[in-house]
Amino acid sequence: MPNDMWQVFEIEELKKRVQGPEPRFFEFLSGARLSGALYRLPAGSHDLQGPHLEDEMYVVLEGRARLRVGTEEREVRPGLVLFIRADAKHSFIEIHEDLTLLTVFSVSEKPWKG
Repeated sequence: MPNDMWQVFEIEELKKRVQGPEPRFFEFLSGARLSGALYRLPAGSHDLQGPHLEDEMYVVLEGRARLRVGTEEREVRPGLVLFIRADAKHSFIEIHEDLTLLTVFSVSEKPWKG
């Protein structure tokens, strides 16, 4: 329901936009101060993103993997919220189960479109 004051998005509908055998990124919201996207990495795929110019937050909707930020790593699973500062080198590794992430960016320039 598009509106200039608010919008509503169905997670299940957004997930349909990122299905497939390759990593996919779908930006569903592009505002003056905030951007929202769904990012999906199938099991066994490689996350090739680089550092961003924006702070970002990931909400893990489904899947299991590890997140590497700099030299540190952490298990990633549904229910976690991950915050990564702008310019931090990071990537999802060891993607054991299809990983679907709700991604929110602060806006300074357009986020990565991998």
